Amino acid sequence: MSTDVRDLLQGYFNALNDRDIRACVAQVGDELILEPNQGFAEHGRDAFAAFLERQLHCYREAIDSLVILVEPQGRHAACEYRVSGEYLATDDGLPEACGQRYEMRVGAFFEIHNGLITRISLHFNLPDWLAQVDD
Repeated sequence: MSTDVRDLLQGYFNALNDRDIRACVAQVGDELILEPNQGFAEHGRDAFAAFLERQLHCYREAIDSLVILVEPQGRHAACEYRVSGEYLATDDGLPEACGQRYEMRVGAFFEIHNGLITRISLHFNLPDWLAQVDD
């Protein structure tokens, strides 16, 4: 089972790197709970697709150095990865974007049910990111 979860998550991160919203949304369940860093939880595929649209509009990111850890029953997973990005358009409540480049480590936690991602919880060092983009 952990191999199936690893494949699911690898496909999810491949889709993120490809900037393929449709492929990302195909990996999640209808009742997805998205817990973004420093934000309120969002629920459902439509909210997730809107989140991804905003992300792709505001940021161009590449994910590498992905490590996937899966608990034996395959219901929970944790990932650590590095993001290299460019801040393209000003995101709500954040500094003005003007093409600033940044790099950061991210941790993400997942719940899996019936072969789909049902919860994504994202964590990164916001003060460090702000210091990198605040010109």
